[in-house]
Amino acid sequence: MSAETPVQSAGTFTRLRRRFRDWRGNRPFWAGLFTILGGVPIAYFPYATLKLGTMSLTMATTAGAGSLIIGVLLVTLGLTMWFQQATRIFAGVAAIILALVSLVVSNIGGFIIGFLFAMLGGALAMAWAPGRPEGTGRGTGSAGQGPADKAAWEPAPAGEPGEPGHPQPAPEAGDGEAAGDARPEAHHGGHRVG
Repeated sequence: MSAETPVQSAGTFTRLRRRFRDWRGNRPFWAGLFTILGGVPIAYFPYATLKLGTMSLTMATTAGAGSLIIGVLLVTLGLTMWFQQATRIFAGVAAIILALVSLVVSNIGGFIIGFLFAMLGGALAMAWAPGRPEGTGRGTGSAGQGPADKAAWEPAPAGEPGEPGHPQPAPEAGDGEAAGDARPEAHHGGHRVG
């Protein structure tokens, strides 16, 4: 090997894993996953037929159509959280409402499993916030300056009493006003105009 020989890049699996990690980091991934996992048992259990030896146990109820609709809507909301991040608040609230409705409509919310997953997914969707790019963090200004996007704050020059720029003393409790009734401009050193 010579110095000009290119180094082989990462393998296909590593590249795919990194791309998935970047994709997952830009959206409420876990919220969508838990919401989808909540919709599956809610939609599945009313139509499931369990076999115990030669005996079959069917759990179909008259509310089976409602369970199917709630389950499909939860799966759709989970996919919406993944692919339409701007609607994450709506999707989170809708997932929580559907999870609560599933308690009475579909076998106690898919035997509590679907209910808990859907509630967790909705809460995570509402709590998720997009991250900032690395270069736009706070505190990037030097000492003595404000944030990078704001001008530095400089105190007003102090003048003689009665002139603009001189702080007004706060009224005392004996001046006919309660101590908590002080004017806000007295605390900030400004004068009221008009």
